Amino acid sequence: MTKEEFLKNYIGAFNRGDFDGFTRFYDANVVLDLGGKKRLEGRAAIRRFYEEVLQRIEERLTVDRLVLDEHGLACIVRTEFKAKEDWPDFIAGEIRRGESIFIESFIFYTIGPDGASTEICTARSRG
Repeated sequence: MTKEEFLKNYIGAFNRGDFDGFTRFYDANVVLDLGGKKRLEGRAAIRRFYEEVLQRIEERLTVDRLVLDEHGLACIVRTEFKAKEDWPDFIAGEIRRGESIFIESFIFYTIGPDGASTEICTARSRG
């Protein structure tokens, strides 16, 4: 995977809500750690999680920095979460319809030999 492919095909698919598009970058047994708040195991679990979130939240990712080699990818991502409805116990914080939460995160992807992500770890840096 190149930086351009990551930005266009992965981040672009995520921002469009294209579940098939962004989850194809995951190994079937991928593990996603959302800053220690939630751990998801498997491509299907991640997809189900985001299907639920994106029914209630408009989520937009903007990548500020990106470092990539054959073993992994690290990036700094700004995320806007805009509520479609009130969600008092949303993972990023309480939010009301029409409001937005802005956070910045460090995201680290471990890339397996077939090019798919096997582990994703996130940590909030701001917000």
